[in-house]
Amino acid sequence: MWENLVLGIIVSGVLLIFIPSIRSSMIRNRDVPSDWKAVIVPIGLVVLFVVFLLVMG
Repeated sequence: MWENLVLGIIVSGVLLIFIPSIRSSMIRNRDVPSDWKAVIVPIGLVVLFVVFLLVMG
């Protein structure tokens, strides 16, 4: 019981520390074009590799 309370306090403290910097970085990067290929290609390769492993096994 008390472990959950301490964990909740720690998580709340971490959120209070990091929320202002996350908010400012989101405002700064609002006008930057996103590069989804840089994310989709590695994820697709991992999915294909897992499918390959499942077929071969």
